[in-house]
Amino acid sequence: MTDENDKRPDDGEPSDIRSTSITDEMRRSYLDYAMSVIVSRALPDVRDGLKPVHRRIVHSMYENNHTPDRKYVKSANIVGAVMGQYHPHGDQSIYDALVRMAQPFSMRLMLVDGQGNFGSVDGDPPAAMRYTESRMSKAAVAMIDDIDKDTVDFQENYDGTKEEPTVLPARFPNLLVNGAGGIAVGMATNIPPHNLGEVIDGCLAYIDNPAITIDDLMELIPGPDFPTAATIVGRSGIRSAYNTGRGSIIMRASATIEEIRKDRDAIIVTAIPYQVNKATLQERIAELVREKRIEGIAEVRDESDRQGMRLVIELKRDAVGEVVLNQLYRFTSLQTSFGANMVALNGGRPELLNLKDMISAFVDFREEVISRRTKYLLSKARDRAHILCGLATAVANIDEVIRIIRTSPDPNTAREALMGRDWPTGDIAPLILLVDDPKHPMNEDGTYRLSDAQARAILELRLARLTALGRDEIGDELQTLADQIRDYLDILRSRARIMAIVRTELEEMKALHATPRLTEILDSDADFEDEDLIQREDMVVTVSHAGYVKRVPLSTYRAQHRGGKGRSGMQTKEEDFVTYLFVANTHTPVLFFSSKGRVYKEKVWRLPLAAPQARGKAFINLLPIEADERITSIMPLPEDENQWATLHIMFATSSGTVRRNDLSDFVQVNRAGKIAMKLEEGEQIRDVSICTEADDVLLTTALGQCIRFPVPDVRVFKGRDSMGVRGIKLEGEDTVIAMDIIAHREISPEERAAYFKMRRAVAGEIENGDNGVEEAEETGEASVEISTERYAQLSAEEQFILTISENGYGKRSSSYEYRITGRGGKGIVAMAVNQRNGKLVSSYAVEHSDQIMLVTDGGQLIRCPVDGIRIVGRGSQGVIVFNTAEGEKVVSVERVSDEGDEDEEGSEE
Repeated sequence: MTDENDKRPDDGEPSDIRSTSITDEMRRSYLDYAMSVIVSRALPDVRDGLKPVHRRIVHSMYENNHTPDRKYVKSANIVGAVMGQYHPHGDQSIYDALVRMAQPFSMRLMLVDGQGNFGSVDGDPPAAMRYTESRMSKAAVAMIDDIDKDTVDFQENYDGTKEEPTVLPARFPNLLVNGAGGIAVGMATNIPPHNLGEVIDGCLAYIDNPAITIDDLMELIPGPDFPTAATIVGRSGIRSAYNTGRGSIIMRASATIEEIRKDRDAIIVTAIPYQVNKATLQERIAELVREKRIEGIAEVRDESDRQGMRLVIELKRDAVGEVVLNQLYRFTSLQTSFGANMVALNGGRPELLNLKDMISAFVDFREEVISRRTKYLLSKARDRAHILCGLATAVANIDEVIRIIRTSPDPNTAREALMGRDWPTGDIAPLILLVDDPKHPMNEDGTYRLSDAQARAILELRLARLTALGRDEIGDELQTLADQIRDYLDILRSRARIMAIVRTELEEMKALHATPRLTEILDSDADFEDEDLIQREDMVVTVSHAGYVKRVPLSTYRAQHRGGKGRSGMQTKEEDFVTYLFVANTHTPVLFFSSKGRVYKEKVWRLPLAAPQARGKAFINLLPIEADERITSIMPLPEDENQWATLHIMFATSSGTVRRNDLSDFVQVNRAGKIAMKLEEGEQIRDVSICTEADDVLLTTALGQCIRFPVPDVRVFKGRDSMGVRGIKLEGEDTVIAMDIIAHREISPEERAAYFKMRRAVAGEIENGDNGVEEAEETGEASVEISTERYAQLSAEEQFILTISENGYGKRSSSYEYRITGRGGKGIVAMAVNQRNGKLVSSYAVEHSDQIMLVTDGGQLIRCPVDGIRIVGRGSQGVIVFNTAEGEKVVSVERVSDEGDEDEEGSEE
């Protein structure tokens, strides 16, 4: 760059060359370019909702009479006219804009009526412009109607040879109805389409009450209405977009699950989200199926036709339709979001507008259009009335007019003579005062001088107009114009009348073009939790002594008769063995209690899914437990956490301590867990169960003792770090092996004995051996009689306690044999403990229809029905339930409330 001071007069540089800073020049040039893109290319005008290219297409089609009542013309013809006269930016960009205005899946109210291939929702490109034909739609006519009545401003085209409108009169709020999208420099716009009828209702409400709130407007305009229909999930995104101009609107395909043939369901998609490519969507689904990210889909086919869209996603026989559909929503564009960014030109400047801003700008624009149109019509009416006043004056003075014309040597002389004298006005004086031009006022004496235009009109007057009929026609037309002028003046003087016209024209547009809403708006939230993608299925959860856990579908295990050999439940190492097993739904929340008295919470589906013989995954890799910490008790919870407020949780430790807390204390458990119970050295949480005030607690020890006491005997502890109170007094090395919560039933010893006696009589049993009553009561005979009704009541309320020993022996005993005592005693015999039976491993209440699963420390597992286990006395030894292998012991027993299928006795699956 040359400095000004370095220039010499003799350099010979032209006088119009000057030096400038390259930084300033780049800044200025870039700003000019940016403003050109923003104002003249990428952003729509808030008034008519059109970008310059769309506006030019509509104007050119109107100018060349490509209206709905004319025949279609080649699109190339239209594109050529637009490019040659208004838009010198290449034919392809013009044709792309024209094509979009003719696509029913892009526009909520099409502005171009196309004939031929204009593309498809599958992403197929339109045919070349030489093959397709187009014309204006009726909605486009409404956009440009009254443009010839000085309703909008015009500007020169790019070469100054023609004029083009800066905005179209737009009889409906096109920006909201059809939306817009564009990327400018430093800003972008993305406005969703809406329903015409709803938007007009919103405009009418704004006209009635300019102070209306956006919430009130949303009662009339609940949300976007996409041309591809589908659904909108949730209203938060809509509310944000309408209030702030920005918001993420969740769109979801319309899909149903139908049975297409026996035992085979399919997901039927009838509408997809706006701007989603159906062919690309199918490819994405197929890709997810190949990658096994979505399982359960057998086939995807497109059955769409002229009647509508129909995408069939056929499912496998074992697939759950709701789960697969949720997975499709999660991983494909069957659910996507529309990022609303409502930027438009307002007064020539880009602005981020809310819903009310857009409606306000349109209504104000329509008010201006009506006002300008009325002024134009008033001007035209006055011009015509001015001529008619001259003709009426000539007719009223026809003899003098004829004399002047006959005596004048030429037309100019006659014209000057007519203009050079005062003419009496007669009956038309009031009309002249109303309609005449101020430049030619009426004189004080009531006479009137003709203007040049009036004199020329008189000279061109045909003789036929001098007849009585002709004179009446002039008078009637003048009177009609006078009425119109009065009306126009009244409109211009009254804003209320202008707004009434705006309202009337909007109502007419609604009657002509409004259609029912296509997009359904759902109130539910669209945010999926991971568990929404997991089907509900019963799982067998197995835990090993070394801290490995896994889940296996319950359907994997088939029922066997008691005494069967079972099947492998977990592949364990020699030093490891299975210690715990339970059955729960995949959506069941589970509390895990550790040896250090902490509690952790997880859903069953988060546990590792594995084969029956697999080892599983270590707890230390699933839960944030320490290296010397292990899980000692596991408790499945009700899925509905709203029920937790009325329930309590009962803790039992290996040393016989119990504690009761509100279950609601464990609703919120952080990922890191929290303290559940304070423990003594060497003490462990043996069991945890849900209970109510109407329940009893049954504690059973390894050496065969048990105690039953009411839940209210244990007060509700407010803290989670307390130690609790004594539940049972243990002898020697005895430990608590099980706790169960059973229904509280009051029954006297005499009534109990009478009940057992009647039950034996009903069953036809002989009173000898194992008859199901305590020895003391058996020898003492029933001292009371019970009625049939009381017997039926006791029979309905009776529960049976299943007790299993480590050597695989078990029995069922009546809950009436477990008498209720006070908390803290030594208890009574639960089952004979000897060399045959071994120590007890489990004891809890079961139903006749239940099944149980037993697992050994060697990993063997059996599932058998409860009704095959004999009902005997509480102190009896029991019968063989699990024929364990030599050296193996039963370590866990779990109830399964599902009868399932049965194999042959002793058979393996």
